[in-house]
Amino acid sequence: MANNTASTGLKVALGIALVLFIGTAVYTGSLYSEKQETEQQLKTEKNDVLANLNAMKSKYDLALSENEVTNQNLVDARERIQGLIDSLQTAETNVKSLWRYKQKYLALQEEMDVLLTENDRLKVENMQLATTLDSTKVQLEEREMFNDSLMIQNTALAEVMENAAVLNTVNLKGYGVLVRNNGKLVPMERARRVDKIRVCYTVAKNKLVQSGDKELYVQVIDPKNNILGANQQVTFGEQTLNYSVISKFNYENGNLDICEFVSNNTDDDFEDGRYQVNVFNGNELVSSSEFTLK
Repeated sequence: MANNTASTGLKVALGIALVLFIGTAVYTGSLYSEKQETEQQLKTEKNDVLANLNAMKSKYDLALSENEVTNQNLVDARERIQGLIDSLQTAETNVKSLWRYKQKYLALQEEMDVLLTENDRLKVENMQLATTLDSTKVQLEEREMFNDSLMIQNTALAEVMENAAVLNTVNLKGYGVLVRNNGKLVPMERARRVDKIRVCYTVAKNKLVQSGDKELYVQVIDPKNNILGANQQVTFGEQTLNYSVISKFNYENGNLDICEFVSNNTDDDFEDGRYQVNVFNGNELVSSSEFTLK
């Protein structure tokens, strides 16, 4: 009977061991399967982050290719993205590191939205500025009746087109005025009754020009090709300019109306005929107009 009891106990022990072995094998297999699934999920998420980063880099590449002038902010942002891509490709894939890269990706996404919006705004402003400059060029080229002295100044037109960060003027107008004893000005077309020539224009707003003290040169030429007013000379490199008066003003990044008075050089009456009025920014002609005294 003792032998039967021992045999029964052995069988029970073997059964328990077999159950534990099977249980351990199933548990181990389950852990391995979960590990494989986790690793595959992390790999998939890593590839998703890499794909998103490469898509962001492509957007920067496109924006930079559309700009005639390199935008350094876009270049720097693109380099940061490339650095993150290189780091992520070689980094150990785990939950902690992947979460850190996701956070960096989200921060770069917010930065990209801001930079690309600003880049689009600048492109629109540059297109509008180019249109304005094209219009100015057409107006200047139409004035083919300038004499030789004025043609020398017109050679600066190419520089005006290449450099947009300059002050420009619009609504240039010159006319004769009679100055009454009380200071009142009366517009006058009869040459012998004119006391002074009044020149008025508007300095056009240009966001590319820094605010501060500025000056433009006003030139008034009478029908006999004499320069009225001060008739002083200023030199720009190898070029010289004779001007009637210097307009000095404080530019505050907005439209500014300016008027100047120009006197005759002699005690004689003003001449009958056509007068030419020009405004120069340095040695660059920025606007021109004509008027007639009878």
